[in-house]
Amino acid sequence: MKKKNILLGFVTLFACFSLADAQINHIEFQEFTLDNGMHIILHQDHSTPIVAINITYHVGSKNEQADRTGFAHFFEHLMFEGSEHVERGEFVEYVKNAGGVYNAGTSFDYTLYYEILPSNQLELGLWLESDRLMQLGIDSVGVETQRSVIKEERRQIFDNQPYGSLTEEVFSNSFKKHPYRWVPIGDVQYIDQAELHEFIEFHNHFYVPENAVLVISGDIEYDQTRKLVKDYFGEIPRHNHEIYRPDINEPPQTKEIRKTVYDNIQLPALIAAYRVPGMGDPDSYSLEMLQTLLSGGQSSRLYKSLVDNKQMAVQFAAQPLALEDYGVFIIYGFANMGVKLEDLEAAMEEEIKKVKESGLTDREFQKLQNQMENDFISRNTTMAGISESLATYHTFYGDANLINTEIEKYLAVTPENIIDVAKKYLVPENRVVLYYLPKEQEPESIN
Repeated sequence: MKKKNILLGFVTLFACFSLADAQINHIEFQEFTLDNGMHIILHQDHSTPIVAINITYHVGSKNEQADRTGFAHFFEHLMFEGSEHVERGEFVEYVKNAGGVYNAGTSFDYTLYYEILPSNQLELGLWLESDRLMQLGIDSVGVETQRSVIKEERRQIFDNQPYGSLTEEVFSNSFKKHPYRWVPIGDVQYIDQAELHEFIEFHNHFYVPENAVLVISGDIEYDQTRKLVKDYFGEIPRHNHEIYRPDINEPPQTKEIRKTVYDNIQLPALIAAYRVPGMGDPDSYSLEMLQTLLSGGQSSRLYKSLVDNKQMAVQFAAQPLALEDYGVFIIYGFANMGVKLEDLEAAMEEEIKKVKESGLTDREFQKLQNQMENDFISRNTTMAGISESLATYHTFYGDANLINTEIEKYLAVTPENIIDVAKKYLVPENRVVLYYLPKEQEPESIN
């Protein structure tokens, strides 16, 4: 399955257009909750004969225990191993033979599964998802198969990939108590140590109707789809236990953390990670606009200054990650040959200082608003994108209608708000600084 890299999206190029000319289509939807606690959201769009089925479970790596990390990601794979009426390997074949595509992804806070199918195959998709929710086949064969898959994935993406340890280094240094200190792929030693009954217990706890939201978008009829949903999911029993949510406060960072990592790389890299608030905090919208100011395309401040003008870096970008409980604002750059990371860091600091002291121009601010609106519209132009947005807004905000109104929170941000969050969060005592250097530069150890 194709994975989403939640950290290194690198630079997203935004198209700009006049705010006055922008048209945000109002997205109509219906929602209801089954007796078993499963929440359902339906969106009708007859423009193309397809349907997107998204089922999002409110479980991610933060719901794991420190000595059993990687379980949520493990189930992203194990859920395709078969169920009561679907033999091992048949799930994928059912979808492909129906002319559809499928995918899944795991984050710190949730796990999602989706299929995009011809609309006349809606019932097939509902049957597949309900069958594995009702009775997933968890046995030693499937578990052992996925143990090997996870190990190979870890080797390819993390252990043998240049800069592959970057995500783990950022989060393990940014958090000391909260479970965000480990990343979704987890540690394979814990997957190896876990026994079959532990996987069954994890599944029985989190993969229950009351911990899921099902979103169906596309070429559907509301009444017919409601009936199908009730037929396939309504009889799945509610489990009636309290879902584990970690209630762990991460102490404020009061001192800069620095670390040098020697890796199998050619270009040195600078990473600065600042602790910021989580989803829905008013500052998160200002921080996202600050990110766009600093790195939203080739005309952004960091790129224009450090890549184009000074030619100190081949790439420079920023990425705010607002997770459910906390967030991390990451700035990263890859140095040109011969450029010292100390000099690159000083140049980065100078650009941040300019925001704090001089603010931004009217033209820059207008462009930021245009970019925010364009991005908001773009992520809701496909059935898959609409389904994911509706699921996210319900799961983490309890308000699916934010798909229509959240843009107002971005447009309410002022230039002063952007300056304020830069001053508040982008400070040395609130950051982790990582220097990535080629292995050949590592000093020889002294015995």
